[in-house]
Amino acid sequence: MRLAAQIVALRTRHPFVIARGGAAEHRVVWVTLTDADGATGMGEAAPNRYYGETPESVLAALDRYATLLADADAWDVEGIEAALPALLRGNPSARSAVSAALHDLMGRRLGVPLYRLWGLDPARAPRSSFTIGIVAEDDALRARVAEAAPYPILKIKLGSPRDEHVLRVVREAAPHKTLRVDANAAWSAKQAVRMCALLEEHGVELVEQPVAAHDLEGLRFVRERTRLPVIADESCLVASDVVRLAGLVDGVNLKLAKCGGLREALRIIATARAHGLLVMTGCMVETSLGITAAAHLAPLLDYADLDGAALLADDPIRGATIDGGEIRLPEGPGLGVERRGT
Repeated sequence: MRLAAQIVALRTRHPFVIARGGAAEHRVVWVTLTDADGATGMGEAAPNRYYGETPESVLAALDRYATLLADADAWDVEGIEAALPALLRGNPSARSAVSAALHDLMGRRLGVPLYRLWGLDPARAPRSSFTIGIVAEDDALRARVAEAAPYPILKIKLGSPRDEHVLRVVREAAPHKTLRVDANAAWSAKQAVRMCALLEEHGVELVEQPVAAHDLEGLRFVRERTRLPVIADESCLVASDVVRLAGLVDGVNLKLAKCGGLREALRIIATARAHGLLVMTGCMVETSLGITAAAHLAPLLDYADLDGAALLADDPIRGATIDGGEIRLPEGPGLGVERRGT
């Protein structure tokens, strides 16, 4: 197989800010795999500095992977996904792009959508939330909530000195919507317990990553003192992390950009189910190419947060959509995506 890659610059409709910071411009990397018979597949890497990646590091990793892929059997997806981290440690979003491209290529050859290859029913997908990032001014915050009017589930990013005030403003602006909260590891364990009591008062459905990723005892401390489901995100990268989180949290949030590919995502889901845990799929800011790869997993999930492309000012890809929060998978073969204007 021949690998080609390009960096694509994206802009969000508003600067997207979480507890660790934010920006209005984001760069992803598109990967195209072309086999000897001309069959192709596409995937997207959404690198994040928190996980040690940049667009440039993705390109460097892909250059190494290209050598392995040159002589690989495109049908041996499991073998290729196992070989990539053995060749070069880390680089999860780069590996996830290759994984998505391999699955896209396979589905296109067989003429069926990826979810059908997995035997899934798209009608079983949960509704996706829509994220309200950290905003400094109340008027702007209310405007963001108003823009999200079509979405019945909102995920509020907290982790600033204004957390309590932000929660009240959002609840006043959306009195009947389902609210979820993501602290992005910003709170101490004691602060998280205090905040969870307030979240319960405001009818919040769940809390995501309330404490630092490494603070597993902090997760246990919080879970034992709140009725809210506690979901681990930054604490859960790959399937082996699920085992150590069992008993400490109620569920895990997987992302292709942090776990390294679709096969590992399936292992995370299976491991979580074996330990009685809930499963969510999240995303980065990315186009519908990356979102669609994750969306094919949606029928296996309890919760979904797949709004990365919906946050963009201009999405260059047609694929899965989340209009009104309803995840709609494309019917085309493979991932079922196509570039706009083609």
